[in-house]
Amino acid sequence: MTKIEDGAVVLFQGDSITDCGRNRETGADLGRGYALIASALFASKYPGKQVQFINRGISGNRVKDLQQRWQEDCLDLNPTWVSIYIGINDTWRRYDRNDPTSVEAFAAGYRDLIVRTKETLDAKLILVEPFVLPVPEDRKRWREDLDPKINAVRELAREFETLYVPLDGLFAAASTKAPSAYWAPDGVHPSPAGHALIANAWLEAVQA
Repeated sequence: MTKIEDGAVVLFQGDSITDCGRNRETGADLGRGYALIASALFASKYPGKQVQFINRGISGNRVKDLQQRWQEDCLDLNPTWVSIYIGINDTWRRYDRNDPTSVEAFAAGYRDLIVRTKETLDAKLILVEPFVLPVPEDRKRWREDLDPKINAVRELAREFETLYVPLDGLFAAASTKAPSAYWAPDGVHPSPAGHALIANAWLEAVQA
């Protein structure tokens, strides 16, 4: 039986992978990615639960951006579940803008999101780890920056006893069945198949 209760309000938070082209003018739009797929599959399986899904992912966001808008885009919405998927831009900006985020700053900012959520809401948390695939080739260099951040998310999930979605390993495993570009053409943004992979892993985490 799924962990998500009747009448739950589930908030998806993150960057472009969560945002995925959602219409910002309507608060109900879930975008075209994993958030839409996961919520659609969940709703079809548990129609009696009447769960509400909200997407507040914003393209380009890093942990510090989530911190700045957490009150308005999380706490004020009073969700009963908060799914956080952030981190790849904290790595990316080091390489495309020479604007790095240290692992210490990343972990501290992420911890702040969790603590503020737990202190304000009676909400359960789902942490989704970031991933990167080696397409194009230069993405391989990103591992030295991303791997410690993935470990930081794992440690926070352990410490705060949250649910966890281990995407980096899932995408690595999937890349043994089809080329990495099949799952994420630029190594970062998932293809439709990649989004379905995330949605299925998310549903597994909530035992749906």
